[in-house]
Amino acid sequence: MGLAFTIDSPLKVARFGITSVVSIVDDILIEKMREYYHSKFYGKFIPITNKEHDFRARRITDYLNLLKRKVGEQMDEMRALPFEKENDLFKYFEMLPDDSAVKSLFKRMLVANGSEKSDLQNVLKAKLQPGDIDVNIMTKLDRVNFSKDDEALPPEFTDALAALRGFAESDLESSIELSAGMNPRLYAYLENFRCFFPDENGAFKKKIIIKVSDFRSAAIQGKFLAKKGIWVSEYRLESGLNCGGHTFATDGLLMGPILGEFLLKREELLSELQEIYGKALEARGFKRIAPTFNVTAQGGIGTHTEHEFLLKRYNLSSVGWGTPFLLVPEATTVDNETMQKLAASGREDFVLSDVSPLGVLFNNYSQSSGEAQKQERIKAGKPGSPCTKEYLASDMEFTERPICTASRQYQRLKINQLQSMNLTEEEYSRRYAKIVEKVCLCEGLAASAYLLYGIAHRRAERSVVICPGPNGAYFTKIASLAEMTGHIYGFENLVKGTYRPHVFINELQLYVDYFKKECLKELTPRHEKYLATFKENLLFGIEYYKKLFEELSIETKSVREHFLLSLYYFESELNQLTNAQQSL
Repeated sequence: MGLAFTIDSPLKVARFGITSVVSIVDDILIEKMREYYHSKFYGKFIPITNKEHDFRARRITDYLNLLKRKVGEQMDEMRALPFEKENDLFKYFEMLPDDSAVKSLFKRMLVANGSEKSDLQNVLKAKLQPGDIDVNIMTKLDRVNFSKDDEALPPEFTDALAALRGFAESDLESSIELSAGMNPRLYAYLENFRCFFPDENGAFKKKIIIKVSDFRSAAIQGKFLAKKGIWVSEYRLESGLNCGGHTFATDGLLMGPILGEFLLKREELLSELQEIYGKALEARGFKRIAPTFNVTAQGGIGTHTEHEFLLKRYNLSSVGWGTPFLLVPEATTVDNETMQKLAASGREDFVLSDVSPLGVLFNNYSQSSGEAQKQERIKAGKPGSPCTKEYLASDMEFTERPICTASRQYQRLKINQLQSMNLTEEEYSRRYAKIVEKVCLCEGLAASAYLLYGIAHRRAERSVVICPGPNGAYFTKIASLAEMTGHIYGFENLVKGTYRPHVFINELQLYVDYFKKECLKELTPRHEKYLATFKENLLFGIEYYKKLFEELSIETKSVREHFLLSLYYFESELNQLTNAQQSL
């Protein structure tokens, strides 16, 4: 969900029992949000400047503590409310799914009288629970930082390790989500904090969530951490392409078959991890325990029937929703102009792009003000952005210290190099376009918060980059929180009037399109082997979905018909594509 879009979501949704995830990458944004909310709720604000020791971790700790404190106050205020329609207390219970035991008590209370009604109200208030304030670290964002004397600081002051320390030292009792692959240095650093180990009752104050793209990744990372005495409490499968932000495509492995593998091998993995973990605990002087883990999924889910099917068919603990909430002002932090644009957009506005300075494909919204600003700079002959935050600085082709490929400095140096190479006009234009395509994500993904709360001071803080998944094309209404939760639980339909294929078909389409582009690249022996594996995995997924078809009885007739026809269409397209290649 980027940097800004859920930066303060706990203050909006936690009191309704909804868990959200706060990115703790950008300590500059976090410090500005801490100033905004501390001044609003608690008066005088004392900044933590970048001249202070360990300022990055301290900013993160203090902001997370502020969130927890305020959510606690919100819960106390809500418990003091009467049960009156439309207030937060009433809304909390009204938004629960109908199959919830607490919702049944709530319905009983509504028709009860006298002492029974009063007793039920007390019972209901006792059951109020806030959603968790979870945090995310994208493990690839682990820049080495330098002192004023231009000397590299010790490893514990890299961006990711300092962010982890900020969470570990906070008062939160929640989870940290580690995404974008394994970072051995970061994973090893977890051992330094007692909060990630079990207490005397075998419970964890702070839990670990690993975002994974397939079962193999889960097994590798789970074992790596278990050997260090660190337990992964949740494996969160995210579709490689049908998600927001940075994408990490599998080798053609699709969401359904991956979830099927989790279901088939889950108990075997659990037993293996418990054995490794138990030995590691004993070696560290802890009592041996055998915890369990949850498996969850996210990426492109868009209807109640998909939500329920995934939960039941694959025995998932929960299903995550992200992109649709970008159109819910009560839940996320999106400036008004961007939200209006998102609601009016079509499928062509949601693109898989090379705009990220990380060199990782990125699901980008092409009509954002950040994209417009980038094009203005290119037309003016001044491509690139001023680089003030440097979180994504990683290129050392021209400099001794890393710089960002979206920066004006890098693009000027790279274009100068290009001009000295005596290329054809066509080749020059192709390479030039590739250089200037990069966009500043550090500023762009934070800008929505600056605009929405009136705290933007520089021009760069007013140009928004936003990264919804392709699923955003099917949501065209700015919705209330009650409407969106109602859509998830089947009370509402926010995609009516728009035909939307099943989540598995949407993802398959994305992977087939991706495969087509890969087929256009130079066919080295290594790439040919990659394409053969990719195609084999896609065809395996199609066969898997054919067998799964009969279990989709809860879907409408049109969705089921489209599901089956799409499988045969994509199967034929893949075979024709590879046959055409072989005939060349």
